[in-house]
Amino acid sequence: MATIYYEKDGSLDSLLNKTVAIIGYGSQGHAHALNLKDSGVNVVVGLYEGSKSWPLAEAAGVKVMTTADATKAADVIMILVSDHIQGDLYRDEIEPNLKDGDTLMFAHGFNIHFNEIKPAANIDVSMIAPKAPGHRVRELFTEGVGVPGLLAVHQDATGKAKENGLAYALALGCLKAGVIETTFKEETESDLFGEQAVLCGGCAELVRAGFETLVEAGYAPEIAYFECLHELKLIVDLIQEGGLNYMRYSVSDTAEYGDYTSGPRVIDARVRETMKGILADVQSGKFAKEWMDENRAGRKKFLAMREAQRIQPIEEVGGKLREMMHFLKKKK
Repeated sequence: MATIYYEKDGSLDSLLNKTVAIIGYGSQGHAHALNLKDSGVNVVVGLYEGSKSWPLAEAAGVKVMTTADATKAADVIMILVSDHIQGDLYRDEIEPNLKDGDTLMFAHGFNIHFNEIKPAANIDVSMIAPKAPGHRVRELFTEGVGVPGLLAVHQDATGKAKENGLAYALALGCLKAGVIETTFKEETESDLFGEQAVLCGGCAELVRAGFETLVEAGYAPEIAYFECLHELKLIVDLIQEGGLNYMRYSVSDTAEYGDYTSGPRVIDARVRETMKGILADVQSGKFAKEWMDENRAGRKKFLAMREAQRIQPIEEVGGKLREMMHFLKKKK
């Protein structure tokens, strides 16, 4: 079983005489910067000159500097920009400004695990990965609770990498909910697999396939949307609250019986073999290389796929139906 740490296992002492640089001020960046600031940690935000986030961070009361200057000023550098730009940013602006004993931190292990970033031996390299979107990390912190997180140490040059990681997790609020110890390899590979096979790729295609099956059989697109997409949140909320058994307890006996009899027909042996192939591509680095090559080539394939999905019939029908649902927060 994995080791789980809570508030009693962390202390802010190892951070209170240091400066933490948060590189990036997006979904995760703003939450990390503000939570640490509210915890009494000296925080600066590193951005590029002209960034639209610069005035937002300043308006929130956080000191903003260029990434290079923030790295120079800091003892702990948490990189929270997108995976595909971390490598170049590290080599150009962060690496030249690191000092002996600094701590380089991540919220996802992609660039370390796949060797896009190769830190020198004289610095600590660790990870604190909240298991929630940034807005939720911030929201629950302000409510006095926190989201669970992951802790990993890749390199312990000072002998205090875990201690400093736990201090960061405490300041972020994650130790209130519990932080699970893992490795960069385990976090990265399981995260990529989960996104591709279940949470994003698998779920999106399952929803779309169900919608298209009903529409092609003559059912109204609006009805298909409600049955295959809209009600999914109700099921996921039940699963998150109490697991699969609680969801089955909460739905009708008819739905539960259909779950047992039809679920294995959809996710059959062939699908499971496909999942193993997806995991193998993640583990071997094939997916990482493909994704980084796509970015270096200008993202043409990625942007074409994004546009093709944007104009799918389920999106057109859903856009109209969501206008009826005034209880939804509108997302553009």
